[in-house]
Amino acid sequence: MEQNVSFVTLATVDLHATRAFYSALGWTPLADVEGEIIFYQAAPGLVLGFFDAEKFNQDLGISGRGRLDGVTLARNVESPEEVTATVSAMASAGGTVLTSPQAGAFGGVFHAHVADPNGVIWEIAHNPGWSVDADGKVLLDG
Repeated sequence: MEQNVSFVTLATVDLHATRAFYSALGWTPLADVEGEIIFYQAAPGLVLGFFDAEKFNQDLGISGRGRLDGVTLARNVESPEEVTATVSAMASAGGTVLTSPQAGAFGGVFHAHVADPNGVIWEIAHNPGWSVDADGKVLLDG
């Protein structure tokens, strides 16, 4: 199998709140099926989908509403100031700040964590050892 991820799909218990939150952040849906799923272009070749939890579980053939455990989405930004500004924008859009912008434990990282209205946790980080080359390959120093 080729090492590649095309979609990340997360179950969400309140699709309306999800739509409102990401819209307030300026995100534009790639596709939006009312009451079912919203897709956003997250990066070149990568789509982030939010699927109504009940329909998500029906699609998988399981019962219950589902929940997110042990999943964090991350956005790397250019500076510590951009971490702070992004966290502020997410809080203004209805997100819950879980950890305030702060120095990380290693590598000069400066980061924070914010949950969207359905509990999807985002890490917003500046990592001076992180870069992406012209071909889109991630480079990690250290």
